[in-house]
Amino acid sequence: MASLELKENAARLALQCLDLTSLNDADTAEDIAALCRRAQTPYGPVAAVCVWPRFVAQARAALPAEIKVAAVANFPDGALDLSRALADVQAIATAGGDEVDVVLPYRALMAGQRSECAEFLAEVRHASRPLTLKVIIESGELKTPELIADAARLALMAGADFVKTSTGKTAVSATPLAARHILSEIAGSGLVSAGFKASGGIRTVTDAQVYLELAADKLGAAALNPRRLRFGASGLLGDIEAVLSGTAAPASTASY
Repeated sequence: MASLELKENAARLALQCLDLTSLNDADTAEDIAALCRRAQTPYGPVAAVCVWPRFVAQARAALPAEIKVAAVANFPDGALDLSRALADVQAIATAGGDEVDVVLPYRALMAGQRSECAEFLAEVRHASRPLTLKVIIESGELKTPELIADAARLALMAGADFVKTSTGKTAVSATPLAARHILSEIAGSGLVSAGFKASGGIRTVTDAQVYLELAADKLGAAALNPRRLRFGASGLLGDIEAVLSGTAAPASTASY
């Protein structure tokens, strides 16, 4: 009974912190309409929906103000192309978006272009205010703890509101190890409002529980809210609803 209660609590937290996402190349207006309907669940709303910039106006019109509209910039390749990123940010802001998820030029960082990456993020931060800014560091491609930590530091130094693991478009997305390094940088930064977003490969409440526990350990239990913690996922909502409705398979037989 205690473990079931813990899982239900985790499901409720994950729902409150969920960025329900659709970033398929073939997304249509009908897909986004369905996404916005899904975002308003019988158990409460998600934190945000995350879409391509071209769908921001549609999503904003379809959703209540309590559900934020996020869109991606410089996505998914993360090129060192400031003009493109700024055009994305402008499009998101003009269409009524609330949040920008921008990809750090991680290949440039890996190639030693640290100052160029720092300037890129600073310009994006300046252009995106007052919108919430999440910086995607693509942690699965960075390979080493040192690079992951450095990417997180660059994002925080530029004024990012969240450091996000992944685009979900690479072979390796969010991992607990990468999350631990990112959360350590956030905790050590002294920025008491900075948050963490785990994205890519998080499909079950059991998956989400790992990141909830890591965030609580590094940032404190008070950080388990959508102002400081997000999950970027398209498939997680189904398992959340199954847990909260009591129709989820028992842990011993569920396929994860």
